[in-house]
Amino acid sequence: MSERGRPARREAFIVTAFKGWVSRGYLPHFDTPEVIQSVTFRLADSLPAEIVERLGTEAETSAKVDAYLDAGHGRCLLRRPEIADLVERALLHFDADRYRLLAWVVMPNHVHVLVQPGVPLAELLHTWKSFTGKAINRRLGEQGTIWQPDYYDRFVRSEFHLAAATAYVENNPVKAGLCSKAEEWRWGSAYWRDG
Repeated sequence: MSERGRPARREAFIVTAFKGWVSRGYLPHFDTPEVIQSVTFRLADSLPAEIVERLGTEAETSAKVDAYLDAGHGRCLLRRPEIADLVERALLHFDADRYRLLAWVVMPNHVHVLVQPGVPLAELLHTWKSFTGKAINRRLGEQGTIWQPDYYDRFVRSEFHLAAATAYVENNPVKAGLCSKAEEWRWGSAYWRDG
């Protein structure tokens, strides 16, 4: 364990079948081992349906979605420390066993991760969302959908892209006005890296 309690990294991956280039009906995705992926997944109520319907082109959509997410739409369940802790612990649980987690941040209504998967990306996201969704419902004494069914992913193309994606992920709480420095946000890799 590190000084702040983060589990020590182990260096083994369990590799299963990857799909390569695939489409989930609207955009192509690249699912292959060892390729670093930038992934965003969000709470089911983080974007109102009328906003989703008004979104435009892919580039325009990405910028608009980021702005809406950072504005804090929905119940923002991840703003609750005990729920943010639960999600962060789930992300860290199989780090270096099934994937290598490079950067992450748990925001009030969404999560960003930079991950090098050792299992297919869809399987990894399903595991995180299924486990945390059930645990959040138990904690709240509720039933229902916690996470949006899909997620946004983009494979990291270069060292420059990795540096930019890491900075984006770790500085997202600052950009959203939740703290003044990335390392102050308790539920992100900048906090752990600073310790």
